Amino acid sequence: MSLRRDLGRARYAAAQSARVAWYMSQYLLAKRVSGPFNRPGEPKFKPRAKSGDPTRMRAAFLALFAKDRANIEAGLYPAPDDMRVTRALSALRNSARFFRDLPNVDARRLQRGGVEVRDAVRADGESRYPTYYLQNFHYQSGGWLTEESAKLYDTQVEILFGGAADAMRRIALGSLARGVKGRDQRGVRLLDVACGNGRFLRQVMAAFPRMPATGLDLSPAYVAEARERLTPWRHVDVVQGAIEQAPFDDASFDAISCVYLFHELPPRIRRDAAREMARLLKPGGVLVLADSIQTGDAPDMDQMLEYFPVGFHEPFFNSYLNEDFAELFGEVGLEVDETELAFLTKVMRFRK
Repeated sequence: MSLRRDLGRARYAAAQSARVAWYMSQYLLAKRVSGPFNRPGEPKFKPRAKSGDPTRMRAAFLALFAKDRANIEAGLYPAPDDMRVTRALSALRNSARFFRDLPNVDARRLQRGGVEVRDAVRADGESRYPTYYLQNFHYQSGGWLTEESAKLYDTQVEILFGGAADAMRRIALGSLARGVKGRDQRGVRLLDVACGNGRFLRQVMAAFPRMPATGLDLSPAYVAEARERLTPWRHVDVVQGAIEQAPFDDASFDAISCVYLFHELPPRIRRDAAREMARLLKPGGVLVLADSIQTGDAPDMDQMLEYFPVGFHEPFFNSYLNEDFAELFGEVGLEVDETELAFLTKVMRFRK
């Protein structure tokens, strides 16, 4: 047993080290080839928070992977299967796609744009999307509305977080696993809100292959990508729609997950989304919310958090940083079960 554990740890360390090196090298290259942050004549960005201690930030980064490995050894979810030839080839193609698109993102960033997609949608006639949604979040090409964006997103996020994005999502999966522990997975109906291209749902299915699950996302392009990725699990459905007007009956789900959505919602829509999630949960059901850390969660990263909405076009991020989620969800009948930090992500689990 000890030998098997040691071999598992060695394989995990090798795979994650290679993965981090791959994405971190692309982050550094992208940073090198991109233009300056401040436009000519623009006042220099001056954060209010003091600069953090790099050693503590590195410690938080390493602690993420230690927690991830501990969850794997605890049986909460399987080890990631990252070291495969097909995945390596896919990573190369996605990297090439990312760097082809980088000049477009960089030009948009230097122009301080971010609503290009809104103009494109309006030019096609009446929009079926809420205004807050029609943003080029992260200055990305196509916003959330193109097939290319749906295929690029995972690579963009992994490069941004230096290869840590999947590990941070898995910490949310660990919280979900603890929240439904002891229950037959076949009887736990899950809703993944803002499922995007299905990345987190695939992680869920790897851990709970018999769990009936539904993904909900507003983007037809991301819904199509998610459906393709989740084809092996016929009991998983992906529905197009907005969480603030969720197309499901009351008390339809035993568990809800929501990963990296709330920082992209205006304050009023956050409250609408929380109210709908509470409506959809059965009594005793759990909600796992994973999103950015907030001001004061990790003081050494507060300066980075100040930079993020300016450098990556996140128009609702500043209000998110000081949102009290215990109070927000408490108002709709959800109580905090647990909270944990995972590098740049905070995972909160609530129970109805």
